Amino acid sequence: MKHNYFQINPDFDLTDLSNKSQEIRASTLNMIAKVGMGHPGSSLSSIEILTCLYYKVMNFRIDDLQWRRRDRFILSKGHGAPALYSILIDLGIVPPNESKTLRQLNSMLQGHPDIRFTKGLEASSGSLGQGLSIGLGIALAMKKKKMNSNVFVLLGDGECQEGQIWEAAMAAGHLNLNNIYAIVDYNGIQHDGFLKDILDLYPLADKWKAFGPPFLGLLTSIY
Repeated sequence: MKHNYFQINPDFDLTDLSNKSQEIRASTLNMIAKVGMGHPGSSLSSIEILTCLYYKVMNFRIDDLQWRRRDRFILSKGHGAPALYSILIDLGIVPPNESKTLRQLNSMLQGHPDIRFTKGLEASSGSLGQGLSIGLGIALAMKKKKMNSNVFVLLGDGECQEGQIWEAAMAAGHLNLNNIYAIVDYNGIQHDGFLKDILDLYPLADKWKAFGPPFLGLLTSIY
């Protein structure tokens, strides 16, 4: 059942979320297979995170995507877009037949999220390292406007090798923001190989914790 006001399924339990994740996983694989290109690894590793956010955690309205008090989501690891697109299709925000046009010229579903083409996006992404800074600006603006809304930013672990990530984390801690959530998809692999062999981030959780107890409002989940 779909609702106009979200959290879409507040009664969803872990079994429901697991079943929905499997549906999204299958549709994501089918989408990539049909066009013969994309980033399956980055997409599949983030599906459970995205499913929890969209079907359980975030507040937004399908019939009013610009609702002022909605929660915002930013896919900073933009190459994982097929997983996000599968969810937007499942929710009825993007038409199902668009799945056949992934990464094609003028498609609603570009290779990386692009707000010019796709409904339901808060920011364009794909140039790694920028999503948390964008989310930080949105979170700060919402605080100043006294809006009780949150910003969720999904980062790749390889993306966390970018210095801009840590500048944004430092700023969020300094500003004591408690309405931005940085989620790291810690799958251990980046484009050219294993994270530990290219530029190891261990201990990643401790690095985030160093920005202040209890993260000074910057909540980081390591998957």
